[in-house]
Amino acid sequence: MADFKTFPHWDTITEEFINGQRKVEDVNQYELLIELVAFHERCYYVYNDALISDLKFDQLFKLLKVFEQSHPERLLEHSPTQRVGSDLSEEAPSVEHLNPMLSLENSYNAEDLLEWDQQIKRLLQLPANMAIEYAIEPKFDGGSIALVYENDLLVRAATRGNGVLGEEITANAKAIRSIPMSAKFSDLGILKAELRGEVLIRKDVFASLNEKRKEENIAFFNETGKENKIPLFANARNTATGGLRMKDPKEVAKRGMEAFIYTFGYAVDANNENVLSKFTSHHESMDILSNLGFKVPGAEREVCKNIEEVIKKCENWQIQRDTYPYEIDGMVVKVDARDLQERAGFTAHHPRWAIAFKFKAQQAQSELLDVEYQVGKIGTITPVAKIKPTELAGVTIRSISLHNEDFITSKDLRIGDAILIERAGDVIPYISKSFPELRDGSEKMIQFPVHCPVNQTETLVLLVREQGESAWRCPQCVCGAQNLQRIIFHVSKEAMDIDGLGASIVERFFDLGFIKSLPDIYNLPYEKLIQLDNFKEKSINNLKNAIDKAKTNPIHRFLYSLGIHHLGKKASRLLAYEIDNVLELASWNKDRFLQIKDIGPVVADNVIAFFQDQANIALLEKLEELGVNLKATIEDRPKEVNADSPFNGKTILFTGTLMVMGRKEAQEKAEMAGAKNISAVSSNLDFLVVGEKAGSKRKKAEEIPSITILTENEFIALLNSETSS
Repeated sequence: MADFKTFPHWDTITEEFINGQRKVEDVNQYELLIELVAFHERCYYVYNDALISDLKFDQLFKLLKVFEQSHPERLLEHSPTQRVGSDLSEEAPSVEHLNPMLSLENSYNAEDLLEWDQQIKRLLQLPANMAIEYAIEPKFDGGSIALVYENDLLVRAATRGNGVLGEEITANAKAIRSIPMSAKFSDLGILKAELRGEVLIRKDVFASLNEKRKEENIAFFNETGKENKIPLFANARNTATGGLRMKDPKEVAKRGMEAFIYTFGYAVDANNENVLSKFTSHHESMDILSNLGFKVPGAEREVCKNIEEVIKKCENWQIQRDTYPYEIDGMVVKVDARDLQERAGFTAHHPRWAIAFKFKAQQAQSELLDVEYQVGKIGTITPVAKIKPTELAGVTIRSISLHNEDFITSKDLRIGDAILIERAGDVIPYISKSFPELRDGSEKMIQFPVHCPVNQTETLVLLVREQGESAWRCPQCVCGAQNLQRIIFHVSKEAMDIDGLGASIVERFFDLGFIKSLPDIYNLPYEKLIQLDNFKEKSINNLKNAIDKAKTNPIHRFLYSLGIHHLGKKASRLLAYEIDNVLELASWNKDRFLQIKDIGPVVADNVIAFFQDQANIALLEKLEELGVNLKATIEDRPKEVNADSPFNGKTILFTGTLMVMGRKEAQEKAEMAGAKNISAVSSNLDFLVVGEKAGSKRKKAEEIPSITILTENEFIALLNSETSS
């Protein structure tokens, strides 16, 4: 319910503006009208309690626009009319959060929460039987944002990014009406504040978005006879996170997104002094944010007297999660008292005083209707279950990967089986088991194919399964089915990184005949693209620039992009160290490959086989003719390792989730500093770098005195010291 005291006599003033008794003729009345429109926005979008009709709101909004158009020199940037402004730049800049946006440790059951409660007490040196008050609130499943207010105005918004740097999305944030354009932080003595929140789409709004898309598709089909003009949104979470990064704020406004604020991340006064200590508790700070006009969790936000009450509440929410109007995947538990929070402090990755209680994977029963097969870039045959369409965690599931023949056997799956499906992390669908006891005899055994199942030619190709592998592969593609997957992999971010050539675009170009092989990527008929839906001159120029940029990639990326079986990133870089031109590899024998440390016989045999195929040599020569770089660049040369580097000659292992950089990036940086990555904890390990949820590897390393355990920040600090030396 809206707090009507926040705008005295709102009803009278509203009518006076609409009836013309109160005119917008000076700055005072203009500012009053801004405050009035913002108040009605807050009632509708934050409190879900509209006080006036849409017609009356539109009349007030129009009065505001008319005055601003007549007096542009008086326009105030926090006016509600400025919510939808200019587009985001093509390359939205990265901005640094005022304080890092840390993650949360996870818990999955009552035992985890009880242990965490005891950890808090040990950390704070409190009696084990002492009751701590905890605040609990929903763990929203959306897109995280950080909002910066200065002098009461919204001046910046950013995505979470890697927790330290985020992508600036200020224009899009202003298009979300539950985010105030201004708030009276100054009344609290706050000059500058950074708030943390989650952008969501309510379940019913999401359903309406897809209904509208269905209607547009039907209208398009009736007009053209064609289908699938607009794909349906997959789920509310992806629709919200994708909406945050859209280039046009007007489109953002159409998605009906809302922002829930769940904490202060930073707040200082005019003397740059931290003022968060003024708040005695988390729930008090949330009440303050609500009074300032921000949307925060309502009745579902509670304070529990002890951990036992927390457990009961969390378990109750797990049962009723589907009744909540927004997607949630757990509950967040926080020590409520701020002084205790400050004493508990932080690790490099999470606050010690907060934890997430993760709900169990949602499950549903379905029926296995059929099994289809897909072919990968190296001919790997992947079985895909076609199931009876089943609603689960806000998504209709129709297909689920069965991975390989061994998975089918281990689960004892048969066509016609009743099956139990779940979504791991509420994201990836998975068949957890079948129900043999429900079989009636009509079920059919799944016979894994002997020949390539996607080949439609008269030439049959026997599948092969190499020793030690679980996958069956088509060793010699005669139908061209593998080409599409090779192309998709070649342009992917991990390989040549051609922005604008996502899988769906590649598939479309493949069907149209624009791209049938790798050279076609670099010889696109740009003059024909302008005739396609959703391709404008600007997007075509951007695609051309991205392809031209990819031509200059270092050859280690190019080698990896060829999709040679077992040739990963590391091996590609090792080969690039040794050659001046990719075509040199055609003259190498097996012994030459094996002279390179960490290049084994399997990789050697596969690369030799690739370069012995004259069709592949012709492909490489054609790519070079089209301007694709096949010569080694400075990036392909090994970095001179500083002999004094703390990692030189050492072994290193990364475990847990890294927040500043990805695992692969960290491994590459470690190697460039002279370290060797290994895969297990033993007395041979020198450094263990621990991220979030480090788990058993950390515990094992703590038992071996010779192993140095580093946080991610400590690892980066050592890297930087080595670079600067």
